[in-house]
Amino acid sequence: MGERNLLGAFEELVLLAVARGDGDAYGMSVRRDVQARSGRDVTIGAVYSTLDRLETKGLLGSVTREGDAVRGGQARRCFELAPEGATALLEARERHDSAWRDLDREQLADVAGGD
Repeated sequence: MGERNLLGAFEELVLLAVARGDGDAYGMSVRRDVQARSGRDVTIGAVYSTLDRLETKGLLGSVTREGDAVRGGQARRCFELAPEGATALLEARERHDSAWRDLDREQLADVAGGD
């Protein structure tokens, strides 16, 4: 994965939500997951534009599933993590771990005013 494919923070949250969805993630489920884990209010438009961008980058795939009686016959677009998306997440995790390595967390907590 080159530098051009570095994930933004929101892209990473969306990719993680899709990964947790295990092939059954759809826009609203991704939105709920991102909101619950980030504590941020997220618009469905932001989620769908990010899902589309990640799919264009080859990090996600999607399929349209036929609707059922519960959804009034309305189809649903479901997303799944592509191998490149899994690689991107693993590399993002390694970058995070590397950035935190050798940081004295107690000192950081002191600076933040925590005990």
